[in-house]
Amino acid sequence: MSGETTLTIIGNLTADPIVRFMNETGDAVVNFTVASTPRVFDSKSKQWKDGAALFLRCTQWREAGEHVADSLSKGDRVIVVGKLSQREYTDRDGVKRTVMELVADEVGTSLKYAVARPVRSKNRNGGRPNPKDGNAPGVSDDPFSDFQPSADEVA
Repeated sequence: MSGETTLTIIGNLTADPIVRFMNETGDAVVNFTVASTPRVFDSKSKQWKDGAALFLRCTQWREAGEHVADSLSKGDRVIVVGKLSQREYTDRDGVKRTVMELVADEVGTSLKYAVARPVRSKNRNGGRPNPKDGNAPGVSDDPFSDFQPSADEVA
């Protein structure tokens, strides 16, 4: 969609991601917060110091959200790309509040200080059998054996 504010943030999870399921649709939604703290060089002391931290609430939906909840935990360094969103709500005391959050398109672990081994999910339905197919596809030793390029990847 045109005019959306796309943002990339790199930082650490402040807590384990929390997954919930929507009553109406059963869709999963995961919420997590990323703390991004810049390092600044203090020329007087000749040392690196932490700058002011930015805490950004993030949301990931459906199967991708379930993958985030299954894969990441507090302290993990992540890269999140998504659309910056502002929404309003009324709290328990009747006060209107406004929050900014990043609705994630992609979430990945940073390999700057860690090693990761991707494992493809059992199927495209969060590991649950797909009612449309009847049975979930099997998993082979090749994690990309069932890879199907998306329409924009096909030349």
